[in-house]
Amino acid sequence: MLERFAPLDQLECGCDEAGRGCLAGPVVAAAVILPADFHHPLLNDSKQISEKKRNVLRPIIEREAVAWGVGVCPPEDIDRLNILWAAVEAMHRAINQMDPKPECLLIDGNRFRPYNDIPHHCMVKGDSRYVSIAAASVLAKTHRDDIMHQLNDAFPQYGWSKNKGYPTVDHRRAIADFGPCIHHRKSFTLLR
Repeated sequence: MLERFAPLDQLECGCDEAGRGCLAGPVVAAAVILPADFHHPLLNDSKQISEKKRNVLRPIIEREAVAWGVGVCPPEDIDRLNILWAAVEAMHRAINQMDPKPECLLIDGNRFRPYNDIPHHCMVKGDSRYVSIAAASVLAKTHRDDIMHQLNDAFPQYGWSKNKGYPTVDHRRAIADFGPCIHHRKSFTLLR
């Protein structure tokens, strides 16, 4: 059962990212403030639910959230900052879009850079414990999947509509056959 972290009268904002382990495409983060009484039986860590269920949940979360935002860091930012700090930067970009502003930030993971003066709490495996982080994980994953489907239209040889840029055998084989493209992360080990 997913829970809240902050008191009911506080605007708790969950933050999570998608695409950290990929070889291609952006890292995408989402920030979500849910109503204090929000509950949906399908909601869980986005890695624990099917793509079909994530796509059912996304419009519900976007419609019922008090506020939400999505931040994107492209491969050039990842190569410049490194993947950890690019993911944090994507979270900052997502939080920038929030209106009203959160009063408490719940971050999935163990590292974060403070955002303005808003108190933050890092939660390892927070996406399977806290409802706001689980909602953010669904938005981050579905928005990133949309981006990878669009990129696949221009670069179908890499199979991104299936592998979403992750280091699958087929993706690595395509990199070996066709070489990397502008959407690959140059700072990552693309081939073993």
